[in-house]
Amino acid sequence: MPQTPMPTDPLIQIRDLQTHFFTDDGVVKAVDGVDLDIHANRTLCILGESGCGKSIMARSILRIVDAPGRIVEGSILYRNAHGGSVDLATARPGSRQLREIRGQDIAMIFQEPMSSLGPIQKIGRQITETIMLHRKVTKAEAREIAIDLLDRVGIPRPAERFEAYPFELSGGMRQRAMIAMALSCQPRLLIADEPTTALDVTTQAQILDLIAELKEELQMGVMLITHDLGVVAEVAEEVAVMYMGKVVERGDVFSIFEAPQHPYTRALLASVPRMGQGRRDRLPAIRGMVPHPLARPAGCAFRARCDHAMPGICDARQPALKPVGRTEAACFLHHKEALHD
Repeated sequence: MPQTPMPTDPLIQIRDLQTHFFTDDGVVKAVDGVDLDIHANRTLCILGESGCGKSIMARSILRIVDAPGRIVEGSILYRNAHGGSVDLATARPGSRQLREIRGQDIAMIFQEPMSSLGPIQKIGRQITETIMLHRKVTKAEAREIAIDLLDRVGIPRPAERFEAYPFELSGGMRQRAMIAMALSCQPRLLIADEPTTALDVTTQAQILDLIAELKEELQMGVMLITHDLGVVAEVAEEVAVMYMGKVVERGDVFSIFEAPQHPYTRALLASVPRMGQGRRDRLPAIRGMVPHPLARPAGCAFRARCDHAMPGICDARQPALKPVGRTEAACFLHHKEALHD
């Protein structure tokens, strides 16, 4: 995949983002000091096991984190089309400014279409309402745009499905309708949380091709959350690997796949089947489980599962992201001297 030139200014600049959940049992640090840049016309893929904070980070950008969660620290600087900037982390919830950005400038494809579509409104009406809210078009024009998008995301007989209720569609159809709704206002940034989970392989390829086409056409930035390393290799320019609310490695897709530096990234890549692998060859597995969020280990959160953990070092404090080879990794395996900073 050819590399898209890196723009000067990021579309979204996230610095020290911390989103915590204040429960009766304690504080869950779902996102714990994340730094990321998302650029126009580039795809950033977020990798990591379930429970590592990927979806909460995405929801934090749109300010739709459910209570008792809230952003407690950090900034989410969004540069709009007019050259101005807005810190989404401090924008007043429910403000007109934030409502105009959601859906129009920044759209999200949610992981679960069953709970993301209104159950008592037809699919077509939900899409056209979104279009007419953010674009200056007539009702007839909005209908044409919606039907065209339903067709482009692979829904057969789109004019008929336009009049269907969500319960009349399969899970895969609902997911495609959600994708059509997210793309309907031609956003500057598309956040896609496992957008092709419920889809067959053929439709998945069609959806990824459509997102790539619109990315080029609209110079749209894409943040894609996925567990599928094949998808990452196909569509990403940049990759960030998350573990326990932190980014443990980030870099361009070629460097991450060819020379991963963090033990967690290496373990994720090693667990993928490869061409030519024997039937009796067992895939390496990451031992243990992601720690309970209320029982976060001291030091490096991955140390209990890491084959390279160093007593007295990895359990002493949390490593910071620092350049290692062609990527940035948060690991004392490469930065033992950091303990003496």
